[in-house]
Amino acid sequence: MTVLFSQELKNIVEALLFVANEPLTVNKLAAICESDAETVMGLLGEIQHDYGEKAVNLVEIAGGWQFLTQPEYYSYIEKLYRPKAQQISKASLETLAIIAYRQPVTRQDIEQIRGVNTDRIMAKLLEQKLIQEVGRRECPGRPILYGTTDMFLQAFGLKSLEALPAPEQWLEQMPTDEVDAFAREKEEYNEAYNEKSEEIVNESNR
Repeated sequence: MTVLFSQELKNIVEALLFVANEPLTVNKLAAICESDAETVMGLLGEIQHDYGEKAVNLVEIAGGWQFLTQPEYYSYIEKLYRPKAQQISKASLETLAIIAYRQPVTRQDIEQIRGVNTDRIMAKLLEQKLIQEVGRRECPGRPILYGTTDMFLQAFGLKSLEALPAPEQWLEQMPTDEVDAFAREKEEYNEAYNEKSEEIVNESNR
């Protein structure tokens, strides 16, 4: 193993993070640099401090570390990349929100809440790697369960699912009529879900 001086190792870690198109974990960086996780973690803290108030900063996101631009410059960057950016429709965003807050969920759960067919939207979210299959529900038909991905965390700048804002905060940003509609849908969904759960329990006890 080649022994690297601290500054050289720090430069290597910074270079790897600069060229990576996805978050790099501490263990992956340590393995590439032939160092240990504790040393790399310390260097990440130094690099993060070095960038401080610059336009680009080192952020812990989706289980790893990645260079990201500061949020206040998003509107300018959007002008540069708008023609190439993948646009998420309002319907897709609503579907994604249901999956994010209620995961794991089935396609039937989502359609019961939204009241419309979601085949095309689900296919698009799967194609964009924002959601993934995470298992099957143990009930008749064993429908597929869906959850969010690391790509979802990256796309929305979240360190983990625990960093999701409370549903109440999300609702506060929506127009009043949409909040009322969502509240009604949520209540109807919970009633239907509870009834279905009771049916499954009763069937299993027979």
